[in-house]
Amino acid sequence: MRLPTVFIDGDQGTTGLQIHDRLRGRPDLQLVTLPADARKDAQRREQAINECDIAILCLPDGAAREAVGFIRNPNVRVIDASSAHRTQPQWVYGFPEMAEGHAQRIAQARRVTNPGCYPTGAIALLLPLVEAGLLPLDYPLAIHAISGYSGGGRAAIDEYESNDVPCAAPFKVYGLALEHKHTPEIQLHTGLAHRPLFVPSYGAYRQGIVLTVPIDLRLLAVGVDGERLHACLARHYANARHVEVVPLADACAMAHLDPQVLNGTNDMRLGVFVNAERGHVLLSAVFDNLGKGASGAAVQNLELMLAT
Repeated sequence: MRLPTVFIDGDQGTTGLQIHDRLRGRPDLQLVTLPADARKDAQRREQAINECDIAILCLPDGAAREAVGFIRNPNVRVIDASSAHRTQPQWVYGFPEMAEGHAQRIAQARRVTNPGCYPTGAIALLLPLVEAGLLPLDYPLAIHAISGYSGGGRAAIDEYESNDVPCAAPFKVYGLALEHKHTPEIQLHTGLAHRPLFVPSYGAYRQGIVLTVPIDLRLLAVGVDGERLHACLARHYANARHVEVVPLADACAMAHLDPQVLNGTNDMRLGVFVNAERGHVLLSAVFDNLGKGASGAAVQNLELMLAT
């Protein structure tokens, strides 16, 4: 029996290395990568991508578009881990839990675009509430997130881990021009009428994300409270293998959120924290930016595609 061939283009980047580690040694597929001296050879890359069954692109946006342009074999399927195609309508968005039947869409797709790390958490929290009519499309959203420095790629990793570089700051807020590339992705896939205000940051730890969205209940319809928001999320993800909604009673007992608690997994934990007296709710998502936010999601999508 012929094993499916999976080619990782860009396996030496942060995401590519993690995907390679997750797939290495699996007996149910043939994993293909290029040797170091061929990784920038256009002809070798073109040959490899046209000879595989599924290509996983772990490349900068421009190189990912170039790789897709190499494809001549109509049977080649693609998972793009870059941000090059995340708002393109002809690509299937690779978040299996986002809607009923969406995992099947990914399973049957020829072109899948892996979600960004921050959008994974934001969309997980907001889309079910928007679709249920609990969160108005024109709600003035502010999204705050902190990621481990690996979210900044090789340059950020070198900055924090190299002995040749002065000690990096323990905490950095960035994207101060309010034009972060993930914002259009969040708006598109939640259906929001306006761009949310998105404030990202890095902490002095390697990986893991806490993303939070504050909600003022006064701006929601009469009768919509924290319990209804929580029930909506719990119902949406009731059968999701990789997404957990923390029970309200457990959330009430929590004193803090640890961004590293799910590192090394493909899981995401959603929380709803309620202050009924003040009319305030805080939505939260905790997950590994290199897991559910990158390589874990790519492998999850690969599993779905291999099953068809």
